[in-house]
Amino acid sequence: MTDPFSQLPGAVNGDEGVEHFGDPVREQRRLLAGGAVVPRGDRAVVRVAGEDRLTWLDSITSQALKRLAPGASTELLVLDPHGHIEHAAAVVDDGEAAWLIADAGDAPKLAKWLGMMRFRARVEVAECRDLRVVGFVAGGAAEERVSGAALHPAGRPLVWHDPWTDVGQGGWQYARVEEHPGTQLAWAEAIVDETGAAALAEHGDVAGLLAAEALRIAAWRPRWSREVDERSLPHETDWLRSAVHLDKGCYRGQETVAKVHNLGHPPRRVAMLHLDGSESVLPAPGAVVRDGESEAGHITSVARHHELGPIALAVLTRRTPADAQLVVDVDGVAVAAAQEIVVPADAGATAEVPRITRLSRRPLAQ
Repeated sequence: MTDPFSQLPGAVNGDEGVEHFGDPVREQRRLLAGGAVVPRGDRAVVRVAGEDRLTWLDSITSQALKRLAPGASTELLVLDPHGHIEHAAAVVDDGEAAWLIADAGDAPKLAKWLGMMRFRARVEVAECRDLRVVGFVAGGAAEERVSGAALHPAGRPLVWHDPWTDVGQGGWQYARVEEHPGTQLAWAEAIVDETGAAALAEHGDVAGLLAAEALRIAAWRPRWSREVDERSLPHETDWLRSAVHLDKGCYRGQETVAKVHNLGHPPRRVAMLHLDGSESVLPAPGAVVRDGESEAGHITSVARHHELGPIALAVLTRRTPADAQLVVDVDGVAVAAAQEIVVPADAGATAEVPRITRLSRRPLAQ
């Protein structure tokens, strides 16, 4: 299946799709203004149909989905029995099927796992390799174009609006800020077929993946292919904000989610780093972050933002001080990094557990 966006003048293609069209900074501005569309070659679609789809997904994932209204958007996580993140997906239901949008590296594994979990549920799971995903910022000219090009299998456009703009029902935010940067990014993604993709490419006004990544990082928004490893708990990236319903019934990993949130602290925490740009080098994901001689964590995502300059998301150990003078190793160059706290070290332990008075073991006076 030929990507029409990759054939446009100036397109610079990477492993995951079109990285940019010649001017990443301009593309960021057009994207943020609601004018440009991003071909998301790094995203893929899984369709879940059948009358049991919402109650079934509700029972095996972190999100409350039983009453998801047609056209409404949310997101879910699949956790292992110890609460570690295995899969993540955006969700929009059209009244006949639930459409999941996942990172391209995760979609086949997610579809396979869902297929294995069907048992007697009246559901059908399919990976839709003939469909594409495009991203845009809602509220501008791009939204009208994309809504017209999106699939309408049940009379509604398949457009997912990122719930990261607010704390979802049943969710919890650890970030302690007056205005969360996620509220300023009305991100959306639409599912299109080859005809719809061709129409959007022909119109032009496009941006590459680098532009989308820069806006995501500035919004502190985690994603499966960048911030997640085999140890990741949703608390560490503040994903309880939009992908976890703390008051729903049992699901795999729920006990760990509740224990860490109510009684403990996540062992790691995500932070946004403002990188020193004087060396004109950017670290790659996985680059080590150091606090003096100690390893404090690693870079997960990095970009050049049109206003903030070089920025990154990093997963740090909980013991890393909030005022630590961090540096990032980049090809033998120590790049200074100022951290902006996303998840504080004392996140969690939200339950007000009463202290029990200890009984003295001293013998009573005679």
